This record gives sequence, structure tokens and C-alpha cells, in this order.
Amino acid sequence: MDVLVVEPGYAPYEKSINGLDEMQATVGGLIQAIYPYEEQVAIVCNEEGLLHGLEFNRSVPGGYGGVVGTFFICGLGEEDFCSLTPEQMEKYRKEYHKAEILIGARGNEPITIKVEPKQKKSPGVPQKPPKRPER
Repeated sequence: MDVLVVEPGYAPYEKSINGLDEMQATVGGLIQAIYPYEEQVAIVCNEEGLLHGLEFNRSVPGGYGGVVGTFFICGLGEEDFCSLTPEQMEKYRKEYHKAEILIGARGNEPITIKVEPKQKKSPGVPQKPPKRPER
């Protein structure tokens, strides 16, 4: 299934995930789904993220406060998770584009500063070595 992965501090990116093992590997542990939207999508995160002290990631609507650690957004089928549509992928990419820094909380509502995200480097793309100073 094609999902949108959101890591703390980074811009969201698309990824294909197949099966429970890959879901757990993506979030770094046991999965938990939350449903902050009326639309048929889920946010899947690490169920024990707070217990493990994972880094704050993003604020989430619907009274959920915020999510710690890496999460992904996927569609909801009749009985299971499924791929996001291209329209959903773009919508949530825009919604979660800015990274957030947690500075406090008011009840269950996080107080954050939105910042420009770091970009994830594509695997397999060779990095150019730095230029050597000329003498």
C-alpha cells in the first residue's frame, strides 16, 4: 500500500509498505491507529511512543494533541488499511509539510513553532564529494 510517512523534523514522503512487519518497522514498534479526520484515513503511529520517549513529531486535530515518533497516513478500506489516493497524498503532504518544535502544552493541546523541514535524502543516490580547496 502507498502511504505518506511523516518523520520528526522532515518533510513527508511517499513509501510503499507491505504487511504488518513493514508497518511496525516504519513506526519503530507496535502500531496504533488514530482517526482524527472524517475522511477515510488513519494515522498509524508507535503505540508506545510516549513510553519510549520518542521525539515530538506533529500536532494532530480532533482532540488527539500531538504524535511522537514517525507515523504514516494511509487510507481505510472496508476491513483493512489501504493506499492513499493521489489526491489524499497531496492533501496530507501539504498539511504536514512544516515540521514542528514543541515548546509547551495547554491541556492536551501542544504549543508548537512551525519550521521548514529537512529533506530526506533518497537512498541509492551517490553524494558528490566536497570540492577540494585550490592552492
